[in-house]
Amino acid sequence: MTNKEKTVLVVDDQPSLVRLVRDNLETLQFRVISASEGTRTIDIVENEKPDLVILDVMLPGMDGYEVCRRIREFSTVPIIMLTARNDRADLLQGFEAGADDYVTKPFSADELLARVKAVLRRSEYQEVNKYSPTFSCGDITIDFVRHEVTKAGVTKSLTPTEYRLLYYLATNAGRVMLHSDLLSKVWGPEYAGATDYLRVYVRHLRTHLESKDSEPVYILTVPGVGYVLKCPQGQGQITGQLPDE
Repeated sequence: MTNKEKTVLVVDDQPSLVRLVRDNLETLQFRVISASEGTRTIDIVENEKPDLVILDVMLPGMDGYEVCRRIREFSTVPIIMLTARNDRADLLQGFEAGADDYVTKPFSADELLARVKAVLRRSEYQEVNKYSPTFSCGDITIDFVRHEVTKAGVTKSLTPTEYRLLYYLATNAGRVMLHSDLLSKVWGPEYAGATDYLRVYVRHLRTHLESKDSEPVYILTVPGVGYVLKCPQGQGQITGQLPDE
């Protein structure tokens, strides 16, 4: 899909900021639509099905965190949150709500566009039909071509960031993945020390894949080091050739 075929929803109650973001996205041939409050945003996501949402935290009425949580009830659309505070608690709250990334105001056009490209890259499905690689781990199955994850035969709706984290754990099943390696691969090298964000997304994955996320049997913590995807003996192998990531 080319940029011209992709729609970005920009949500902010400051018309000047919406214009700035719109102008920069349109230079890359994105179709841009906008909203200024939460209820309208949820309706647009449901009906227009944009490819990306850029969502301000401070909105009149329903704030951006609540909007993000509402969207996550029915959609895995990538979400970048805009925040005026570079406070770790605020940023963590965004990840807890289901955001894929954040940009702190004031930001440069180059920074925003780089984040947009990175988040969209994570969400793109690999249109590869030549191979059908699958991965099995207990009652978890991953179809790497279709980006489909099932547990006990039930399809799980993972966000692009959740899927990408699971991808790296699965393709390294049985091997302890360092915090810094997972953060760099999933979010980018500038996040290598942000272990709090990783902890939030591991908890998201456990909610999807563990019978009890408080008693994980698949995604295990190695204290002070990282995480490992543990599979029953004889499992954890990829069948077929993995498409390019």
